[in-house]
Amino acid sequence: MVQIILLGLLLLLPVAAYFLGHTYYVNLASRVTIIAMAAVGLNLAIGYGGMVSFGHAAYFGLGGYVAGISAYHAFDMTPFMSWPFSVPGSDSLLVVWLAAVVLCALLALAIGAISLRTTGVYFIMITLAFAQMIYYFANSWPTYGGQDGLPIYIRNTLPQVGNNLFDSSDALTYFLICFTGLVLAMAITSRLMKSRFGAALTMARLNDVRLATAGISPYPIRLVAFVISAAITGLAGALYADLNGFVSPSMLSWHFSGELMVIVILGGVGRLYGPLAGAVLFVMMETFLGGITEYWQLFLGLVLLGVVLFAKHGVMGWLAGSERNE
Repeated sequence: MVQIILLGLLLLLPVAAYFLGHTYYVNLASRVTIIAMAAVGLNLAIGYGGMVSFGHAAYFGLGGYVAGISAYHAFDMTPFMSWPFSVPGSDSLLVVWLAAVVLCALLALAIGAISLRTTGVYFIMITLAFAQMIYYFANSWPTYGGQDGLPIYIRNTLPQVGNNLFDSSDALTYFLICFTGLVLAMAITSRLMKSRFGAALTMARLNDVRLATAGISPYPIRLVAFVISAAITGLAGALYADLNGFVSPSMLSWHFSGELMVIVILGGVGRLYGPLAGAVLFVMMETFLGGITEYWQLFLGLVLLGVVLFAKHGVMGWLAGSERNE
């Protein structure tokens, strides 16, 4: 019931705000949805796989730069690369999404292949180190704005059907696109965790020795989950760049990785709807408390402390009741 209410409010409130002429709140709901989607990807790694990654901002930022760079070359009508073959820019959302997912998956495959050979704090630090390398690379890449970031002058679009049915420049349409992406990300996560792969991933988190004894190597199971997690987060990054019309190295910063981790903890680690609840709480505090005081993170810290001490299953676990927490 809590999940249905939460998802229903996220869908209905922006629709009502749109027809009342409050476009700002529609865009705010889009931001909540995108951040929740990125947290869904991280939750797959942390909550279900036990892989505490402190570098998921790398995939979020890479997805954003894919959208930004593609739009940049589409606007200038110049190819991204011309050797050994020509790669043009594109303003098609479908192309951008595919490129973001594939590139983030390949990057996660490379990083995960190395990082997953370690555990504990070593895994955390290696993922952070890789993310920071990518952050400093983007920060020193003058072609695409460097530390100043890259404006997106054209809005990536979906194929038009009828009377601008898929006009991505419309606030409500773009929110519905983001909402659909979030629902699909949660559906994929749910389906994975209910499959044999999900059972193996859960056992890899609980007792990898017992999983290996059953004849299943934990390493490839974790690596596949890590790659899927990064792909979901990267797609969220591409959507975020289009929403803001801007991409910058801050999307790659370790600060954002920390924010995603806070969101997952607030909502409930290992809970399907936990990232959504955490994203709603985080963005609402940032928006409304941030409008009152610049020290709004003090209150966020108090809320996080309360969740850790008194609601170890997060907001979703607290709302669901103690009988559903075991």
